Amino acid sequence: MTKHRIFSTSFASVYPHYINKAEKKGRTKEEVDIIIFWLTGYNNTDFENILKNKTDFETFFNEAPRLNPNVSKITGVICGYRVEVIEDPLMQKIRYLDKLIDELARGKSMEKILRT
Repeated sequence: MTKHRIFSTSFASVYPHYINKAEKKGRTKEEVDIIIFWLTGYNNTDFENILKNKTDFETFFNEAPRLNPNVSKITGVICGYRVEVIEDPLMQKIRYLDKLIDELARGKSMEKILRT
């Protein structure tokens, strides 16, 4: 089975789209970063290296320090799929991030987005 092309896409090439989506709705780059760090466990230094090195999505998630234990609380539909039932673990992680950014752009509070 061939891998989905998003797996080999550099995170740095998609990251500006996350920021643009958030900023169009009055949210900030800092909030996008908080979401990414919450989900993956990366810190600012590691994240800057990921962007600089053009790390692909597969490596980005496979080398993440820790997936947040509350990811099971992320539910709903993104891109026509329910995130909680996506079978491919890597695609599910990518869609978790998409869902969180979508919630940010829709005006949800950071407390609710981060499932605290």
